[in-house]
Amino acid sequence: MGAALCLLSAACFGAMAIFGKLAYDAGVSTGELLLVRFTLAAVLLSIALLVRPGLRRAPSAPGRPVMTGRRVLAVAVALGAIGYAAQAGLFFGALQLMDASLLALILYTYPVLVTVGAVLLGRDRLSPRRAAALVGASGGTLLVLLGAGGVGFHPLGALLAFAAALTYTTYILVADTVVHRLAPVVLSALVLTGAAGTLAVYALLTGGVDLTFGWRGWLWVACIAVVSTVVAMLTFFAGLRRTGPSTAAILSTVEPVVTAVLATLFLGENLTVVQLVGGALVLSSVVVLQLRSARVRRPSRDPARDDVAEPTAVAP
Repeated sequence: MGAALCLLSAACFGAMAIFGKLAYDAGVSTGELLLVRFTLAAVLLSIALLVRPGLRRAPSAPGRPVMTGRRVLAVAVALGAIGYAAQAGLFFGALQLMDASLLALILYTYPVLVTVGAVLLGRDRLSPRRAAALVGASGGTLLVLLGAGGVGFHPLGALLAFAAALTYTTYILVADTVVHRLAPVVLSALVLTGAAGTLAVYALLTGGVDLTFGWRGWLWVACIAVVSTVVAMLTFFAGLRRTGPSTAAILSTVEPVVTAVLATLFLGENLTVVQLVGGALVLSSVVVLQLRSARVRRPSRDPARDDVAEPTAVAP
């Protein structure tokens, strides 16, 4: 059951780029899409917290007392207001310029970037196996870019996609400092509220947004908010409790694969053989890193560290 929930979460996140492309075709702009997405998702998660008070309980962490002070709440809101809002803006900006499948493969370099960041910050060490995985992932990313051959490829779009990966890396490393102090659903609600606030202010400063787009636009934006944000988050957290963080992270690597398959089926996009090989290298490297993490964990692992993996699967 836990594995099925994690796979469902990955599928929901993987579908977001497809929903985004369809929303753009329906006349929805990036600003409108992001504002409605985060606002609707934050409202839905807030309702969930009201209906189910048990979701407000923070996970126990030996040696790490639960803290709900102003500083922790401020960091949680800032994660959304600065990190998640910026990452989402970069992601959907890139989506306007390039194919969804290629975007997903570039974005999914972030687990490797997180590993590098954790090593540089002294939170982890770079073993020979991890070093080999990093080289493989870097080579795979290069193949993805070189294999584009100008089809569905846009230099600025690729730059925005990689910037989104870097931004999400920073988001995860910062979230690592607070994820064990708040209940997952509470943290998600605060992050989404912060992102919605930033986008609302941006809309006011730029003359507002036009929400009069047709019902098709509302349908695809609602799909992003409900399926690729709320359902994706909640099913991941439910699966995480049953499988543990390492298994959940490995299962989540199917996300860009789902995006590529759906883009081929519904958007008529095609990946070249070189790109497929590059994507396989990237995904294989991520799996190797996660399998290595799983092996070094002991059965009596610290629950506080388990929580660190939670933000990694909260997609753009």
